[in-house]
Amino acid sequence: MVYDPESAANVLRSENRIPYRGGFNSLAYYRKHIKKHENNHKKLTGLITDQGEEWWDLRSTVNPVLLQPKTIKLYSAAIDEVAQEMMNRMKSKLDENNRLQAKFDDEMNLWALESIGVVAFGIRLNCFDPNLAENSPEKKLIECVHQIFNLSNQLDFQPSLWHIFSTPTYKKAMKMFQLQEDLSKYFINKAMRNINKNENKPDEQKGVLEKLLDINEEYAYIMATDMLVAGVDTVANSIAATLYLFAKNPEKQEKLREEVMSKESKRYLKACIKETMRMMPVVSGNLRRTTKEYNILGYHVPKGIDVAFAHQDLSSMEEHYPRPTEFIPERWLADKNDPLYYGKAHPFVMAPFGFGVRSCIGRRIAELEIETFLTKILENFRVEWYGPPPKIIQTSINYFTGPFNFVFNDIKKK
Repeated sequence: MVYDPESAANVLRSENRIPYRGGFNSLAYYRKHIKKHENNHKKLTGLITDQGEEWWDLRSTVNPVLLQPKTIKLYSAAIDEVAQEMMNRMKSKLDENNRLQAKFDDEMNLWALESIGVVAFGIRLNCFDPNLAENSPEKKLIECVHQIFNLSNQLDFQPSLWHIFSTPTYKKAMKMFQLQEDLSKYFINKAMRNINKNENKPDEQKGVLEKLLDINEEYAYIMATDMLVAGVDTVANSIAATLYLFAKNPEKQEKLREEVMSKESKRYLKACIKETMRMMPVVSGNLRRTTKEYNILGYHVPKGIDVAFAHQDLSSMEEHYPRPTEFIPERWLADKNDPLYYGKAHPFVMAPFGFGVRSCIGRRIAELEIETFLTKILENFRVEWYGPPPKIIQTSINYFTGPFNFVFNDIKKK
C-alpha cells in the first residue's frame, strides 16, 4: 500500500507500457477456460480481465471508438431521455413525505443499466417498464448484472476456495457469466436488425456498437458485456455519493441549481463532480503488479508484487487539499493564488479514472451520464437527507448501503 504520491507517480509511469492490473479473476477464468471460443484462438477475455499483449491489442483497437468525443455526443439525446424518464418514475414513487418508496440503490442501478444499454447495444432496454415479464430478457439482464458484481466480490475480493474446487458460489457465478453473455448476444442481435436497415449510414453517425461491429464482431460482444460489468454499479454509486453531498451542503446545491437553470455553463457542475470524486470516490485507489524491482521510500519491492495506490486516503489529507473534510467545489475553479487551488496538490494524489493506458475507457460515457442525471435532478428536486450518514462498504468499489435517507422535494410543485 503506497500513501506517497511521488512514489505512486514513479511506479505508475514506469508500469505504463502494458501495465498488469489484477482483479475479477473469476470472470477471467470463465472467459479463458469455460466460455466456448468458436473463431477466436486467442481467447480474449476483455479489457477488465485481459493482461499483456492481448489486452493491448484489444485496447488499442477500441480506444478510437470509445474515447472519441463526437461518437459519445451521439448519445446525448438518448441519455437525456433516460434521465427524464427516471425523474418521472421517481416522482411517481414518492410518499407524502417526499421519500422514495422504492429501494434507492435498485432505482439507480436501473437508471444506470438503461443508460449504459443505450451505448452498449444501441437500443433502449426498457428497464423502467412495469409490465416486464419475470422471464423476459430485460428482466433477466437486470438481475444478472446485479448478481455478477455481488458474486465477483465474494470470489475475487474475499477469501474463497474456488481456485481449489468448485464452490457453490463459483458454480453460480459461472452460470451468471454465461447468462450475461447470452443476453448480450440477444440484445446485440436485436440491435443489428436495426443497423441492417440503415446500412448506408455515414461513419460519423455510427454509434459505438456499429463501429465495433465494423472492426470485429467478437470485440463488439466483449465490449458490450464489459460495459455492463463496469458501467452500472460504479455510476449508480457515484450518483448516490453526489446526491448525499448535495443534501448535506444545501448552499452548494442551490448555487449549482442556479447554473443549471441558466443553461449557460457546466463549470460548477463539473467542479461538484470532481469534489465528490475526491471525497467519496467510487474506487478507493489503483493497482499495478510490478514488472521489475523498485525502491519505494527505502523499501525493496520485488518484481511480481501487487502495489496499491491509496488515492482515496491521500485525497482526504490536509497536506494535499486544505479543509479536506469539507465539500468545496470552488477549489476546482479557484485562482492559482488561492490557498484552496487544487493545482497545489501533487497530480498523483487523486486518480478517480485511473492512470495512463489502463485508465477507464468508459470515462466519457460515465461523465455524460452523471452530468445529465444531476442536471435533471436539480431541475426537478431539492435534495435533503435526514438521519445518520450512509454506510459505505469497501469491496472492489465503494458501495453506498441503506438506509437511504433522501428526501426529494419537487421544486416544480406550487
